[in-house]
Amino acid sequence: MMQCFHFMVEPAKNLTAKIKETHKKNKKEKQEPLDEDQLFIVDLAKDLNRVCQRSEVLEHIWNLDDTWSTLLCRFTILEWGNILEKKKLMQSDGWPEIDEVKDFDLYDEQHIQQAKAVILNWVKDVKAQPEQSVWPGEPVVKVLEDLKSAWRWGRVPCLVSAMELVMWTLVLQSPEKDNLPQQWLLWKQKTQKIGAIPYVPKPVWDWISDTSVDINLDLDTANPDLLITGDKRMRCGFERKDVPNYHQRFDGWWCAAGLEGFGSGRHYWEVEVGERDWRLGVAKESSLRKGFKSLNTNTGYLTLRLERGTELKALTVPYTALPPGLISRKVGVYLDYENGQLSFYDVDKRFHIYTYNEQFTERLFPLFGTVEILKDLVIRSPVVKSTNFLCPTPCLWA
Repeated sequence: MMQCFHFMVEPAKNLTAKIKETHKKNKKEKQEPLDEDQLFIVDLAKDLNRVCQRSEVLEHIWNLDDTWSTLLCRFTILEWGNILEKKKLMQSDGWPEIDEVKDFDLYDEQHIQQAKAVILNWVKDVKAQPEQSVWPGEPVVKVLEDLKSAWRWGRVPCLVSAMELVMWTLVLQSPEKDNLPQQWLLWKQKTQKIGAIPYVPKPVWDWISDTSVDINLDLDTANPDLLITGDKRMRCGFERKDVPNYHQRFDGWWCAAGLEGFGSGRHYWEVEVGERDWRLGVAKESSLRKGFKSLNTNTGYLTLRLERGTELKALTVPYTALPPGLISRKVGVYLDYENGQLSFYDVDKRFHIYTYNEQFTERLFPLFGTVEILKDLVIRSPVVKSTNFLCPTPCLWA
């Protein structure tokens, strides 16, 4: 019986392969000629792949299976020209300290040519190295494999993250490669705080979710209008409860804080949010909780808020409007206290939404807010998955 099944499946596999090959061939035949910036990226991918071991994923770029838009190519050229220039000026082996990616003018030909010159100068050194002479490290290899798989299944719009990781491997040339994917994530979220990564690779995602914590709501902080069930579910009720008005209780905004605050370490939690209006983030221990004063960075809050189901904001001063495409129904919140980052992710699609970068000096309490009256906001405890290959230490898309 198994033999019969094998003979039935094998032709199907061959047929699928032929269909994919035909689609690929048709795509190349219909493809318009590449412009100068696209060709620059194609050549760069080929040079990187020649030197770096286990970087076969880049073949899809220089084989034209994955063709980037001109704007993405220009952004990548300007970004890496800037990175390599900073790296040269710093003369450091570490990651360049760039506060945030510049607001590049993608139509400034002079800057484009300058960035290309910087990259080509670096590529000379890359080309001088023997073929397949650089080992990227097992963590990077696993991330590249996941990015390749995700791209094939359509979860990743293009392979820019894979190319970026290979470039970092070659730029740093460090024997300590165990934490390179984590450092890449931290750096991306610091330099591009909105939508920095369209897909967090599974090994890195597991490294984040391994820090999952069990969050319970502190009933003494909950607005009297909130209905709370089991310390993890909340929505607005129709009657205001008669409860003691403690100094830590929210009596204006419909919010509640977590029972435990964090003054060190890495912590991750997930929340199923409503479709109309919600807030998530952290409140500093010293923050005021009375009345309807804005809950923003000036008053001790690092939060995201969805208003009217369509307006997503980071409550900085002034507020930062976020693209509608970043609105999520299940949000992951990740606090890295020592590295000064509070990050938000779409859990289902595993993309980055926003990161606050700040030097933390006091305890931070998880914050939750909702005006939903029918659907609960629910705190979830993610399943922890062990990751033995990632060290526990610490846009523009086509």
